[in-house]
Amino acid sequence: MAGSEAAWQLASAGVPVILHEMRPVRKTEAHQTDGLAELVCSNSFRSDDAQNNAVGLLHEEMRRANSLVMAIGDKVQVPAGGAMAVDRDAFSQAVTKTLTEHPLVTIERGEIAGLPPDDWDSVIIATGPLTSPSLAKAVLDLTGEDSLAFFDAIAPIIERDSINMDIAWMQSRYDKGETEADKAAYINCPMDRAQYDAFIQALLDGPKTEFKDWEKDTPYFEACLPIEVMAERGPETLRHGPMKPRGLTNRHNPDVKPHAVVQLRQDNQLGTLFNMVGFQTKLKYGAQSEIFRTIPGLEGAKFARLGGIHRNTFLNSPKLLDHQLRLTSRPALRFAGQVIGVEGYVESAAMGLMAGRFAAAERLGRTLSPPPETTAFGALIRHVTGGHMSGPKASFQPMNINFGLFPDIEVPLKSEDGKRIRGKEKSVARKRAMSARALSDIDAWLSGQS
Repeated sequence: MAGSEAAWQLASAGVPVILHEMRPVRKTEAHQTDGLAELVCSNSFRSDDAQNNAVGLLHEEMRRANSLVMAIGDKVQVPAGGAMAVDRDAFSQAVTKTLTEHPLVTIERGEIAGLPPDDWDSVIIATGPLTSPSLAKAVLDLTGEDSLAFFDAIAPIIERDSINMDIAWMQSRYDKGETEADKAAYINCPMDRAQYDAFIQALLDGPKTEFKDWEKDTPYFEACLPIEVMAERGPETLRHGPMKPRGLTNRHNPDVKPHAVVQLRQDNQLGTLFNMVGFQTKLKYGAQSEIFRTIPGLEGAKFARLGGIHRNTFLNSPKLLDHQLRLTSRPALRFAGQVIGVEGYVESAAMGLMAGRFAAAERLGRTLSPPPETTAFGALIRHVTGGHMSGPKASFQPMNINFGLFPDIEVPLKSEDGKRIRGKEKSVARKRAMSARALSDIDAWLSGQS
């Protein structure tokens, strides 16, 4: 995601670029194809609401900044309620085709083992969550910093026609969405208390993937925990998380509220594949098939892909990178994407977009300051370059975009009709004010480059 976006930004600025991709010469534990920008976990870019949601705001900033990822994503969307989800195969194929056909982009297949040669005077390293061991070791040797890593888990994908719709029903939570397709974007599988309790016990008892000795102390990213790890935190954790029943009414039995609900989200444009929302897992394959088929409606589920787990490595960026995303000890090297400590497809692509623009400006002899911290772009750059750090025991952790990363903003104490704004209404007003400020500031930043 980040590398593809960076290459696009460079080429769009008129700068020739060589894009190195090690697949298929060297494969990874998680990728299925040799396509660029392959989505290996969810197919969701999350909320597309630019007024009330930070990731939706980031979407809009990227669109205004000529993002390839967002342009292709908009073309291959699938229904997902208030979220933006894409057909993963069509997405990767379109990104690959666009970059392959660009006259200023050369794609070379094969691994760059270790750091690039010293005579490469402008390099962006966007190796993602599966940075090769040789490169990770080379960066470690160069910087002397301790490496940080966590495991990222993948959710299963199920064939649509194998789901029992006499039990399951279509509905987005709280019927969110502008169109009827969006309001019925998710397949919902209900559980009563006995079914839920048995399911939790099966998750706890099921055989899991064993880690190597050197991997056992690696932490998970909190926003992408395996389903069985969440279950270990207590029997009620899942029904207050990805299996919460709130905002859903069983179309087949509207008078009985489900104790828990498993949701599935469309995964391709044809609507033939659905992924299990929040069901990242490290269960062994046989256990997955057996346990997930105990979910009502999934008794005959056909799995197009079972869940899995892979290691995700990221830099201690606040100590290693400057505000142009350059390695301070070797400024010819920039880093971008998930490897710098942002989490999520969109955030990774956004940092690729920024790295590409910084590198293009430098190559063209221009000075490009980072976007204001009031923007989503700027808030992410501030996060990865140390704005969050405080105290001797502070540690750097990956982060999704959220309004907590933005500078605060004053909102009116009273509405136009004179009533005092408080509680949820004040929170909504604050988010909208931050979003309006961000879009105004990103427009000014972008116009300053033309």
